[in-house]
Amino acid sequence: MRPMAERPGRQEAAASESQPRQFVNFAFYQVDPAWRRLPKEERQRGLEEWQAVYHEFSQRFLVYPYTLFGLRADCDFLLWRISYRLEDFTEMSTALAKTALGAYVTTRHSYLSMTKRSVYVDRHIHAGQEGNRLEIHVTDAKYLVVYPFVKTRAWYLLTPHARQGMMNEHIEIGHKYQSVKLNTTYSFGLDDQEFVVAFETDHLEDFLDLVQELRGSEGSRYTERDTPIFTCIAGEIDSVLDSLGGS
Repeated sequence: MRPMAERPGRQEAAASESQPRQFVNFAFYQVDPAWRRLPKEERQRGLEEWQAVYHEFSQRFLVYPYTLFGLRADCDFLLWRISYRLEDFTEMSTALAKTALGAYVTTRHSYLSMTKRSVYVDRHIHAGQEGNRLEIHVTDAKYLVVYPFVKTRAWYLLTPHARQGMMNEHIEIGHKYQSVKLNTTYSFGLDDQEFVVAFETDHLEDFLDLVQELRGSEGSRYTERDTPIFTCIAGEIDSVLDSLGGS
């Protein structure tokens, strides 16, 4: 079980008093293969410097590491970062880039979003899927599936009643797969996509069946883009870096 990073007291106080929204960032990185050809001592120094930066910033806001090594050709690992302060992401990225490992790491994909109350499921509650999405609560699930999501413009021209009806079908299908937890965050005006969705689960077969069934729902005709898709394996920072093959 991975230890959960704790937010500093100032963030907890702010959340309880005024319920601010969280900024969310999914940063996908790829390591240059040249790094694995470096002398062992140099690789080790880079790993230690990267971990030191990670531990420093994980005391300030929430950071969760995942490996994708061997699962995609374009990225090797993910840092899922959650904070009430947008600048935290830039400051951490700058510090990581200054490490010996950072010189060999490229950011292949980075998605920025925020939490927001859902207009479709505000009164919808069941275990782990409440309508109040102002805070992300990451579980200990083994797998995370992340992808950007864009609706067609025609979707927004439908009446609220029509959209709600299709979302009710969407929610009903989701209820059948209790092992899959959905985290929806919003990117309107902040990034290229409209949403970033992140599904936590211990059972990827359930997630596969869920997505296949959703393809047949009425609302799917209004999906413009829901790729690229990233399947990630959770781990502590040392095991995630170890998966890169350079330790």
